Amino acid sequence: MPVFYSAFGLSLAANRPIPGLVPQPAISRTDTGIWLGAAPLSPEIRELPHDLWYISPCASENDTPALRVWRLAEGTYFRLLYSDGTEFVVDRTGSEVWATWPATLTLEDTATYLLGPILGFVLRLRGVTCLHASAVAVGRRAIALVGPASAGKSTTAAAFSRMGHPVLADDIVALFESGEALHVQPGYPQLRLWPDSVALLYGSADALPRLTPTWDKRALDLTRGGCRFQQQPLPLAAVYVFTERGRAHAAPHVEGLGGRENLLTLVANTYVGYLLDSAMRAQEFASLARVVTSVPVRRVTPPADPHHLTRLCDGILEDFETLH
Repeated sequence: MPVFYSAFGLSLAANRPIPGLVPQPAISRTDTGIWLGAAPLSPEIRELPHDLWYISPCASENDTPALRVWRLAEGTYFRLLYSDGTEFVVDRTGSEVWATWPATLTLEDTATYLLGPILGFVLRLRGVTCLHASAVAVGRRAIALVGPASAGKSTTAAAFSRMGHPVLADDIVALFESGEALHVQPGYPQLRLWPDSVALLYGSADALPRLTPTWDKRALDLTRGGCRFQQQPLPLAAVYVFTERGRAHAAPHVEGLGGRENLLTLVANTYVGYLLDSAMRAQEFASLARVVTSVPVRRVTPPADPHHLTRLCDGILEDFETLH
């Protein structure tokens, strides 16, 4: 029996439970089918001509690229192979995903890829623009916290959660247009935090469980411990782009981005942009142009001391109130 889920506005059906997702009632229409521990049933798929599409610039310790991607039959399917041997095949429409992994790894390991770059790629194939960001609810509106890896997006979202603000999404912020407004789709009820962030928020790195036995990142369950997950889409009301930390003991600094700078900043902070072809990139550019004409884009310089998380959140909220 399939297990049904909802994430980033997609209705998912999987052949086995997916760690991190909450099962939903059976649905009549599925956007994406996920086959865990299974290669494509059709032998013809495996025999299709392969074109190397992407090689990750980041190499692992054994000089193997962290990720290699092939296009099969001129993009009818995509094969994604990670350096640890985890492999995915995704069809061009984002309707089918197959995942296999070595015996040395676990389903939890595979889920870290599936709920991040793989679903991100599925969304991009389906024409959904995604920011590399976290999103939290402020009243009945959403703010996106944008920035590169290690910018503090998830940590700040966790701090907002501790202040009573529901979290919409982590790592991937999927945008869709509804009428004249842009909305953020809820992701799934979990934040992924590095041990130093957990220690900063909860006093000890061991306060939260590991995502997998083989990875040091920790999981914050947004359905427990007083946290809240925003289960319905909310209109995007502001985007806050994180920059390098400021001077020691300085208050957070927030300022507006104007003109072409705000568009280029968002283009540089989209999710899995490295896997877009020219048509997808053109669609993304047009979508982000609509974002910057309808939503304020603000630049945030956090305090140098990461212990001032509450001050950072208060600074963002104060700025948000002046905008609205």
